[in-house]
Amino acid sequence: MKDKTLALAGVVQSAELVRQAACHGTWSGYAATACLDSLFALEAASVEDIYGDRKRMRLGLETLAAVLRGEGEYADTLRYTVSLLQLQRKFIRAGKVQAEVGSALLDIAQRQADEPQHEREDAQAHDIAELYTRTVSKMTPRIIVSGQPQYLQNPRVTDWIRTLLLAGLRSATLWQQLGGGRFDLMFRRKRLLADVQEYLLG
Repeated sequence: MKDKTLALAGVVQSAELVRQAACHGTWSGYAATACLDSLFALEAASVEDIYGDRKRMRLGLETLAAVLRGEGEYADTLRYTVSLLQLQRKFIRAGKVQAEVGSALLDIAQRQADEPQHEREDAQAHDIAELYTRTVSKMTPRIIVSGQPQYLQNPRVTDWIRTLLLAGLRSATLWQQLGGGRFDLMFRRKRLLADVQEYLLG
């Protein structure tokens, strides 16, 4: 169950970072790196290995706890989370799209390996954004991101928003593979919240 909760926190972390980027033009780089790296952890031995370190998931865990408690300021984050979980059900049935995304991520992971971290991550985000645009963005339901126009028109911000959405989709797929579903969100909130608190205190 706890692995499943961490995967759901991965979806929520991506969604919250999308909200931050769209509304403020800035976002938690530490948390965003965890999301970016999760896209390349295709052969990880455990769920924690996918995200690198539970400390890197603190934003997602804390936001998930707030959402489970019904705190209203995360309405957009919850909307993006639900949209990602809905889109994942379509993505998992689109074998051709999955294959294209997986192959492209392997190529992107091998590029820019020797550049400084900041430059490498921005370059990878640009490539992933292009991948998202030609694949996932053509699927329905389309995820509509709301925010400030000056940020949504900034190429670096939009690159990262698309990258974070793909990372959220990756976590949503992991959540589903571990047995997660809508009934967990409807009827097992107390158990999810208990798992989150255990992670945060661990």
